[in-house]
Amino acid sequence: MYKVSTKPTAEIIAIGSELLSGYIVDTNSSHISHVLASIGIKLCFISAVGDDEEVIADAVTRALSRSDIVLTTGGLGPTIDDKTRAAVALATDRSLVFEDDLLRQIESRFNHWGRKMSENNTRQAYMPDGALPIENRVGTAPCFVVEHDRSRVICLPGVPREMKY
Repeated sequence: MYKVSTKPTAEIIAIGSELLSGYIVDTNSSHISHVLASIGIKLCFISAVGDDEEVIADAVTRALSRSDIVLTTGGLGPTIDDKTRAAVALATDRSLVFEDDLLRQIESRFNHWGRKMSENNTRQAYMPDGALPIENRVGTAPCFVVEHDRSRVICLPGVPREMKY
């Protein structure tokens, strides 16, 4: 679908089963909405999805078909239920690739904090092929941008202070 608009359109996908429980409030989407409005980007949709790779991929695919910018928040952590990387790769028909530079950034963060890095954190060094990594200087989950056709997917952490940074 070709997008015709006088200003860029955006969509937010908040990711995490905890957001669907009714016990956690999605403050990230509210924050992102304010930022988008302040820079003249028209927000058209906000959705929340659970930690299911196929559901996330479907949400990203739908968002890409109707928006210039798709922002995801959440699902970039080191645990097995953090599926955003794989889902975005699936939605954009890419493979996941290991990025040595990202692993070094993550290791450096743990060294700076004086903590031992878990083997699970190695998962965070995978990105969809061709993604532009964005360093997360306040946490361990690297962010990234994927260009797909005429749209972009910008993947941000779910931890609010990391996402705001």
